[in-house]
Amino acid sequence: MALKRRLHGDRGQVTIEFLGMTPVIIVTLVLVWQCVLVGYAYTLAGNAADEAVRAGTAASPDARQGACQAAGLKHLSGAWKGEVEDCDGTGYVHATVTVEVPVLFPGNISFPFKATGHAGAVEEAKR
Repeated sequence: MALKRRLHGDRGQVTIEFLGMTPVIIVTLVLVWQCVLVGYAYTLAGNAADEAVRAGTAASPDARQGACQAAGLKHLSGAWKGEVEDCDGTGYVHATVTVEVPVLFPGNISFPFKATGHAGAVEEAKR
């Protein structure tokens, strides 16, 4: 009787199901983490563009590009490679910053596409 119950019971079924689901759980966690990194890259690009424009409106037109470059890159750490593509305008200053989107870990391999942030601000008259 005990042998019959042992052969036809469901002991160990949860363990087998968990082992079967483990790869699915791991792949799901990796995909969620990658989505977080993509979102963070866009957040960094937008913040860097805002900072670049803020510095560009405070600088003179001759020093605008240098001030934008410095302020935009200041907020991107070494692992998050990016560049300030343009920062110009008279009356209305606009900046575009691109940040590389990493694969799983910042600073290693990057996707071929980049996260882009745009910002603009009206240049206020100086008294």
